[in-house]
Amino acid sequence: MKVLLAGYNLDREVIEELKKKAPQRQDVTPETLSASYARISRDPRPVDRLRSVARAEVEKARRSNRNIIFKMGHHSVAEHAVFNFDILGISRVATEELEKFRLCSYTEKSQRYQTLTDDFIIPAEIRKAGQQRIFVDTIKAQNSLYHEFYVQLEPHFQKKNPALAQDPEKHSLLEGWAKEDARYVVSLATEGQLGLTLNARNLELLIRRFASKQLEEIKELNRQIYSLAKEVAPSIVLFTDGTDFDLRTYPELEKASDILLKKSPEKEEELVRLVDHTPEADTRVIASLLHTSSSLPYEACLDKARNLKPREKKEFLKIAFKHMEFYDPTLREFEYVSLTFDLIVTASCFAQLKRHRMATLTSQRYNPGLGVTVPPSIEEIGAREDFMRMVERTNDVYSRLKREVGQAADYVLMNAHRRRILLKVNARELYHISRLREDSSAQWEIRSIAKRMSDLASEVMPLTFLLLGGKDVYPECYKRLFAKYPKSFPAGS
Repeated sequence: MKVLLAGYNLDREVIEELKKKAPQRQDVTPETLSASYARISRDPRPVDRLRSVARAEVEKARRSNRNIIFKMGHHSVAEHAVFNFDILGISRVATEELEKFRLCSYTEKSQRYQTLTDDFIIPAEIRKAGQQRIFVDTIKAQNSLYHEFYVQLEPHFQKKNPALAQDPEKHSLLEGWAKEDARYVVSLATEGQLGLTLNARNLELLIRRFASKQLEEIKELNRQIYSLAKEVAPSIVLFTDGTDFDLRTYPELEKASDILLKKSPEKEEELVRLVDHTPEADTRVIASLLHTSSSLPYEACLDKARNLKPREKKEFLKIAFKHMEFYDPTLREFEYVSLTFDLIVTASCFAQLKRHRMATLTSQRYNPGLGVTVPPSIEEIGAREDFMRMVERTNDVYSRLKREVGQAADYVLMNAHRRRILLKVNARELYHISRLREDSSAQWEIRSIAKRMSDLASEVMPLTFLLLGGKDVYPECYKRLFAKYPKSFPAGS
């Protein structure tokens, strides 16, 4: 056996410094890795030798990439090339579009931990329509109220939590609570930044999808990303034009939906509803575990699971949980059952929920008709009227802008505004969401959403979700199931 480190990501500025100190060369590109790995299936030479050849013949490697990806359709070779992008000065609207791509990695500026300034995006559509003044005045009013709320909320949380207030190390926590509630009043135009890591295959998909977007900010973001990628790897980012499938499908579905559904007025609904789930879920998880642990076909395992007594089912499933710690994912067999939730969430909550990319998540547009969520702390400091006045002003401006600029009107909406989403999760993924988002350290809105999801899930899959809960309650859940704590978990931790 021999294992070689073939390469790793470097900061581009480091690469440029190294290039300045070395003779000019053409092989400073991730394309050589894609080309050499693509040859592994048919070339008997050692892979490190294939890499050496690709570095020595960059243009040949590029032709090989184009042939393998374009003519042969083996797009997976592009996944061996990885890119990092600094994305600065984009709005929350653009951030949400960027973070729709499931197999990419993101770390973004947090509105929970950083104090916001007055930085925001003025969309090109707003400028062209001559609506800049009303837009800017509204955003500045929202930002001014954000700062007012933050000044009031910080001492409020200190007074409400005297033990934490006396500990200097906990002051940042209290400040964070003030920031995360004050941010409900700021807009989707608020400026942010993020780090993006993705392979070339997903980069190509992103560029192609963005080429069909209507918002000018997304188009400009796309132009800049593509320009930088093409500069260093022209042979593995090939299909970049927008398609009718991306451009026309959803608009045509929306028109057809208007006719079929004849839109009715919005009505007050529950924020969390379980709308579908796998039947016989507990039994099917047990059958899947029996299948992995035996040589029987699935049908026989399912038949056996159906005939187990309730106590036998529970005792068998307990084995799957016995050696778990709070940081362990459940076994993969838990992915064979799923649940679908219809949720109504704010932009603040959606910003966190969308990060669970292994789930299936689709969303409607933000809709002022669904109302807003007012943070409890805003109520506690007696600022609800100020908050709702800003909501009413924002809604009026949104209605005016929507007539003038269509989708670009979304930029003026606040973090408190809601949208409806459809979220499908398998049981393994719901465990992950619950561990992270039900924990006491989680933000209050998503903690409430996650708790309700867990409660509904436990009603229909009581055995599958025997250990469901946040990290903080894991010892308690484990003790309830096994009458003792895990070995590595001291009592009271």
